[in-house]
Amino acid sequence: MKERENFGSRMAVIMAFAGSAIGLGNIWRFPYLVGQDGGAAFVIIYVIATLAISLPIFFAESVVGRRTGANCRGAFIELGKGTAWPYLGFLMVFTPLWIVSYYSVVGGWSLEYLVQALRLDFIHTSPEAMSGSFERFISRTWAPLGFHLAFLAVTVAIVALGVKSGIEKFSKFCLPVLFALVVIIAVYSLTLPGAQKGVAYLFKPDFSKLTIGTCLDALGQSFYSLSLGMGIIITYSSYVSKKENLMVSGAGTAVSDMLFAILAGVAIMPAVFAAGIEPGCGPGLIFDTLPYIFAQMGLQMPWISSIAAILFFLTILFAALTSSISLIEVGVAYLTEERGFKRGWACVFLFVVTGVLGGLCSLSFGPLADVTVFGMGFFDLFDTVASNVLLTVGGLLVVLFVGWKMPKADVFDELTNGGTKRRNVRLFNFFYFLIRYVAPVGVAILILSNLL
Repeated sequence: MKERENFGSRMAVIMAFAGSAIGLGNIWRFPYLVGQDGGAAFVIIYVIATLAISLPIFFAESVVGRRTGANCRGAFIELGKGTAWPYLGFLMVFTPLWIVSYYSVVGGWSLEYLVQALRLDFIHTSPEAMSGSFERFISRTWAPLGFHLAFLAVTVAIVALGVKSGIEKFSKFCLPVLFALVVIIAVYSLTLPGAQKGVAYLFKPDFSKLTIGTCLDALGQSFYSLSLGMGIIITYSSYVSKKENLMVSGAGTAVSDMLFAILAGVAIMPAVFAAGIEPGCGPGLIFDTLPYIFAQMGLQMPWISSIAAILFFLTILFAALTSSISLIEVGVAYLTEERGFKRGWACVFLFVVTGVLGGLCSLSFGPLADVTVFGMGFFDLFDTVASNVLLTVGGLLVVLFVGWKMPKADVFDELTNGGTKRRNVRLFNFFYFLIRYVAPVGVAILILSNLL
């Protein structure tokens, strides 16, 4: 077998994993759910869901990747010989390419808004004129399409450099910058008049809002945020040295992801409340509400508003890129190892395929707005199929495979480094129980809730 690249250190492993996990969902979805579903009460449920269900699935995917040192397809061919399990490898290759096709459209929006911030558009535009500008932008043809392709080009260029020279170096640079940027924005946001209402929205416990739906929201956020069910953890784990501690890497990823989400909430929600705007949900919070706030701030503090806008949309762009490179890498690993592609040509091929699919998603807000499949435009279709079917089914099958198909001794060997990590040995039976029994039930419930 051809020798594969490995990440260079434990910190590089955690930063790569955390980079894949930290994305746009941390910045807009997590803060909204925290406030909507009970503040600190939701955070408690989120932590429990992460420890009991999402982290065990993360460990399961890590075991598959490092055990085989292969791409998703190759991993299940090796571990599931003579069974139907190798088809799961195809699903794990297909899912991230499906996701990146529409994710890169949103990434393109972040690039466009960073350009607007650098041009100082937000201080030269009245708040009234800024309102609705997002809808006007995405309904156009060429500008959103061009920024989608530009964002995708940057993504594949990073991946084309390789695991160490591309993904690892970018993650080691980007993650500290991301945290520094979001801390700066959070500090500024907390100084705004009325910011305390945003803090209360995020963190004041309201246990009366805890329902079955709240718990499912917490589980769903935890599941999607850790990049589960999409082949990323398997692929990245195949680049992890046998000397590294998978439990430590997984726990470090979960903590980093959660911390960034909380910081993003502190950065965004106080500013939203300070401006007297009710918090929205989805991309509109990032690309419609916040530009309005920056334009409003620009009336009194133009340069502070401009700097805040540049920092914010730079944060958005970096967060989107760290996730998109992990999505593309899954397909690149498959093409280079199973189909004999050179890494550069694999990147070009995936750029074309995902560029075309993403183009349909981009145009679904404009020229293709009237074209629907099952009553949905292309963007909504891609998002719904990914969230409700591909990710959850993939995650469920992986955890069932590791819990019920793989020999327990092999799982023990990977999670305890051959029994040399004493703390891991003590924790193994607990997490193995979660992998076999608790996590499958949790994901099955999430699947049913999405389909009902």
